Amino acid sequence: FDVEPGELVVHLEHGIGRFLGLNEIELAGRRTEVFTLEYAHGVKLHVPTTHAHLLSRYIGTDRRHVKLHALDGKRWQSERAAAQQGIEDLASGLLETQARRRVLPGFAFTIEDPWIAEFEALFPWEETRDQAKVIEEIKHDMAAPTAMDRLLCGDAGYGKTEVAMRAAFIAVANHKQVAVLAPTTVLAEQHYATFCERMGPFPVRIEVLSRFRTLGERAKTRLAATKGEIDILIGTHALLTENIPFKDLGLLIIDEEQRFGVVHKEQLKRLRAVVDVLTMSATPIPRTLYLSLTGARDLSLIQTPPQNRVAVETRIVYDKDEEIASAIRRELARGGQVFYLYNRVHTMQRLFDRLRRLVPEARVVMAHGQMNTAELAAAMRAFEQGEADVLLSTTIIESGIDIPRANTILIDRADRFGLADLYQLRGRVGRSAVKGIAYLLLPSEGIIESDARQRLLALKRHSGLGAGYQIALRDLEIRGSGNLLGAAQSGHIAAIGFGLYCQLLRRTVARLKGEAIPDLIDTEVTLDFIESSPGTSGDSAACIPYGYVEDEAQRMNLYRRLAEIGKASELDTLAKDLEDRYGPLPEETRRALTIARLRILAAEKHLAKVETLEGKVTFYAKLNHAPLRGWHHRPLPEGSADQRLDWLLRQLKALLPARAPTAMTRGTDAS
Repeated sequence: FDVEPGELVVHLEHGIGRFLGLNEIELAGRRTEVFTLEYAHGVKLHVPTTHAHLLSRYIGTDRRHVKLHALDGKRWQSERAAAQQGIEDLASGLLETQARRRVLPGFAFTIEDPWIAEFEALFPWEETRDQAKVIEEIKHDMAAPTAMDRLLCGDAGYGKTEVAMRAAFIAVANHKQVAVLAPTTVLAEQHYATFCERMGPFPVRIEVLSRFRTLGERAKTRLAATKGEIDILIGTHALLTENIPFKDLGLLIIDEEQRFGVVHKEQLKRLRAVVDVLTMSATPIPRTLYLSLTGARDLSLIQTPPQNRVAVETRIVYDKDEEIASAIRRELARGGQVFYLYNRVHTMQRLFDRLRRLVPEARVVMAHGQMNTAELAAAMRAFEQGEADVLLSTTIIESGIDIPRANTILIDRADRFGLADLYQLRGRVGRSAVKGIAYLLLPSEGIIESDARQRLLALKRHSGLGAGYQIALRDLEIRGSGNLLGAAQSGHIAAIGFGLYCQLLRRTVARLKGEAIPDLIDTEVTLDFIESSPGTSGDSAACIPYGYVEDEAQRMNLYRRLAEIGKASELDTLAKDLEDRYGPLPEETRRALTIARLRILAAEKHLAKVETLEGKVTFYAKLNHAPLRGWHHRPLPEGSADQRLDWLLRQLKALLPARAPTAMTRGTDAS
């Protein structure tokens, strides 16, 4: 819900509107903080912060062509019903595909081998919290008798390769072969060096297939893989095109799947049914992300940054001599190195001469894919060993290059790159405790296209640590969800928005599986003795005060998180997180948490609404939305707001559950 005023949002009940921001209004004589949305014909809707879970950011087609819904119209209900019917069909298809995959025999890896424990113990650093969690998820998948298909999403330098090496070692310890697929020769060679260094103390044979190897060496490697003499084979798409018949392949690791073409993806799809597959990406392509969000593939996130990691600063500047010279000299002054990305080989020499003229003291080397193997290897080695200050290259450096001293990158004609490409390139710097700087160079003359401008602004906006997942979602928003799983589904996504589409699909899949439907607490709590304005204080205020959380975007996200919580244990976690981040809880915030607890308890008792009005309280049953017997205008005891809240909690705990709503017919949400 990283949304700013002017952007489109979707309300579960009212459809697509324009978000106007957080505002305060007077309601029943009390100041209340609300989300204000604008609908068709300029009609405004004020949504209480306790209903934040009903809102989601609109991600779909080009926003310029999206029509706002009318609050009193029927278009939203019909579009949502049509989308739900389409979702039913899609969910059935997804489950059928999953079931077919589970019928195929897989290999259950043993994860208790002493060598595996020894390999893990030799990791020279402490795993981050997310790393440890993901490693356990992968172990669980590999130990299962069905084939793993997991997407690992994590920022550049967040430790995805270590996770992949843990999975590879488990496979090798179980006498299975591993194939590691990398998008570029340079990255394949770097993976080879990393794997060899990490697994050096163990009898693991690792080889690499790339154009840096001679034809004779490659032929020997292929033959050894066929005989089962190689444990881990690393390579580019040559691993697919040369169709190497592994003797006993057990695990396929794909680094940056979005860099591979359609033909290669079809080959990978055939492999997925029979071997365990781990796909790694900093910014997964929309289709891959979509399949993971909807549960068709398992998704793991590494969002915990390594210790001492500093976010990369993003600057959008014009391509001028003084800007370029200043950027390079600033990096050289702090003892660092510079990447200069230029993606046009035929005019690269001209830029090389320009850099030599602008910064004569800098040692500049060139690297691009059309150089012969020896020259390219020599240029990369010179830069890696600190014998050159500036590496002028094409996008061959995009994936996986790890040079801690290189902490400035200049990207020529940044407007011509995709969002995921820009994010990957920015990830080449800032991989140590030194602050990285990425310069996005634009031509000093000419017009920048609207989509290009959105991409650049998105990259600048999402410049914090762990932003890769948000970048991928933003990429999905700018490019549109497209024909992800058939033309019919893309129409539904455009109509109701990607976020709500995924939410409804998850719930439908759970219902068809017979699983518990994910929590959606929609019980309403309206208390007229409570004020929810962050500018108020006293014993009747329940809010997140301005003085406690100053940033409005953070306050919006906290309100949404508070509204989405469906379990009391999650509420306790949120309280701890708030105290850790912002300090001791103010009374107003503590009271807001108590009201959330009241809402959760009321939902457990199958109540649709808890309402207090002029000293009286009414409980409404969810089944028919009628007042509960004995709870229609029951007197509310006198006392402070806290005393009244405690009394309501006690009454709810003692209340027998009202009759639960029954499941609806096909095509509706059973909640």
